[in-house]
Amino acid sequence: MNSGGAKNLRLAVCPSYHAAVELIGRRWNGVILQALLAGTTRFTELRSGIPGITDTMLTQRLRELEDAGVVFREVANARPVEIRYGLTEVGLELSPILEAIASWSNHWIDARESEAGAEQTGEGRNVG
Repeated sequence: MNSGGAKNLRLAVCPSYHAAVELIGRRWNGVILQALLAGTTRFTELRSGIPGITDTMLTQRLRELEDAGVVFREVANARPVEIRYGLTEVGLELSPILEAIASWSNHWIDARESEAGAEQTGEGRNVG
């Protein structure tokens, strides 16, 4: 156990780090950012690629990410008007972080779900 206690904890909880984790970890934001890593896309394509998200929630989260400088919104002069979203330079810098989270989740979350499934079917039990 670390003997530094509260002093080290205060140093470890950086306000900038906390703000970044809150932004990325807010419901739907990580999925939106991951989807936008594939490139600039229209709102409807983005919505159809994220099962379960409503138009209202997607709009709200995109505005939040845009205000944070992570996502940009461009309006094309077409008929009908076409609105596209993409990652800014700041947003693109999240790529290795989002890829690391995806890798971690593929390893650990998938493993936990496999274990849970085995326990429910009795395959994971040691009997005897």
